[in-house]
Amino acid sequence: MEFVALIQTNNYICSSKKQNMNFPADLKYTKDHEWVKINGSEATIGITDFAQRELGDIVYVDVNTIGETVEKEAVFGTVEAVKTVSDLFMPLTGEVLEVNKDIDSAPESVNTDPYGKGWMIKIKFTNASQVNELLSVEDYKKLIGA
Repeated sequence: MEFVALIQTNNYICSSKKQNMNFPADLKYTKDHEWVKINGSEATIGITDFAQRELGDIVYVDVNTIGETVEKEAVFGTVEAVKTVSDLFMPLTGEVLEVNKDIDSAPESVNTDPYGKGWMIKIKFTNASQVNELLSVEDYKKLIGA
């Protein structure tokens, strides 16, 4: 059986076949297709397997918010694929502590290993109650129809 999903990226509707997608159960997710790995009061953030497949071949990731406190749902950077540029939305209010420098020289790692080598930022979040507002893996799968 084949599943087809629609998401809106920069006001364009894209479709994708959801086959063999990876959704680690130990992560939290957002409606904007970011994943969040919580470690105490810090979090590592990237885009989901679903998002990277929708975007296609990623050629550049731009994050200029290191050292800044970024509010939840505000833009913390952009990801550029061959045919589109998409904003990256902060899942939790927090200070951007680190940007993955490896994706500067190897942005394709966001496509090949979105939950590992393709992580984007690490933050120190300031409002722990916001973690409870993130989606579980089950809720994220329902959101995208997986």
